[in-house]
Amino acid sequence: MREFFDDLETRAPAEREASLMAALPRQIAHAQARSAAMAEILAGVDAAAVTSRAALARLPVTRKSELLARQQASRAAGRDAFGGFAAVGWGAAMRRVYASPGPIYEPEGTATDYWRTARALYAAGFRAGDLAHNAFSYHMTPGAFIVESGALALGCTVFPAGTGQTEQQLQAITELRPNAYIGTPSFLRILLEKAEEGGVDLRCLSKGMVSAEPFPPSLRDWFAERGITAYQSYATADIGLIAYETLAREGLVLDEGVIVEIVRPGTGDPVGEGEVGELVVTVLNPDYPLIRFGTGDLSAVLPGACPTGRTNVRIRGWMGRADQTTKVRGLFVHPGQVAEVVKRFPEVSRARLVVSGEMARDEMTLRVECPGAEGLAARIAEAVRDVTKLRCEVELVAPGSLPNDGKVIEDARSYR
Repeated sequence: MREFFDDLETRAPAEREASLMAALPRQIAHAQARSAAMAEILAGVDAAAVTSRAALARLPVTRKSELLARQQASRAAGRDAFGGFAAVGWGAAMRRVYASPGPIYEPEGTATDYWRTARALYAAGFRAGDLAHNAFSYHMTPGAFIVESGALALGCTVFPAGTGQTEQQLQAITELRPNAYIGTPSFLRILLEKAEEGGVDLRCLSKGMVSAEPFPPSLRDWFAERGITAYQSYATADIGLIAYETLAREGLVLDEGVIVEIVRPGTGDPVGEGEVGELVVTVLNPDYPLIRFGTGDLSAVLPGACPTGRTNVRIRGWMGRADQTTKVRGLFVHPGQVAEVVKRFPEVSRARLVVSGEMARDEMTLRVECPGAEGLAARIAEAVRDVTKLRCEVELVAPGSLPNDGKVIEDARSYR
């Protein structure tokens, strides 16, 4: 059995860098020619001259907030739903379109393993003939499809479990006997705890690929005690796979189809090795050619190579957000969404969303400054669910009592 997914993983670093830098000017030229938004952002750039990381670092960073703003403006004007970022249109060249919170719309092209997740699954021990229980959401967002595409490319069979309905999912697991799990670590924990409470045997599950949430060693060990060896991957709906965990469990190895920079938050300036900064990604995807896309996620480069023999750069993994946007139960929550809720209630003067709880047990509390009114908290909670798709407690507080520190979202979770 092959140890590596392909020979790209063990290339000499100089060979990989030369290949990426050769592909970079072609991708920039393609983006300028086929993506109206990137053509505007990269106006005046000589694509043929961008053949080094130093040259790449001189190009502007496009952050998720700008992508959302351009999409919203374009849709309001009755034009392209993607804001000019997609290089393909409706029809045979675009297999699906997804909606992430915002909403931000993402296209999916027709390439096999479009999101490039087979590499991460292979490193996690997934092989042809596995039955994978996929508990990512199949509703509007691309989460489930991102990993499913890789599993199918490997020759796995996928059960599209989706989210929620714990009892039905446990029944499916006991009857189908999948050996692999795909989804958030928090939901896997919920499944296992519910099974233990009811005396349900889930020993068929032996491997897992988890993502969309932090995955601390304590939870990894908790799974291992129950016979499940789980690894994490880092992917986004805009980029696809960015990095993945290996047997060594020393950081995450970068995918072969992306060029990653770590920059000082709020700028496009690369930081030194080991320094924490924002992940900026250029993806070699002809259908959605994002150049220097700012993910808003914080990470840092680890020194040296992976002990498994993979030679690509390693990062420390997800270390928080460069802005106040945060992930709750696998979904991003933006400050703009809090503002949208507040706009619906004229009596509310200020609000602060506090995300708390221990790993895999996220809780949201929206603290709002306003005079008390009968039924107001329940109506605000319903509005939060409508906007964010997440449940939330609402706490009414006296006007002027929230901290005057500019924070709209406070992440108070424990990641022990």
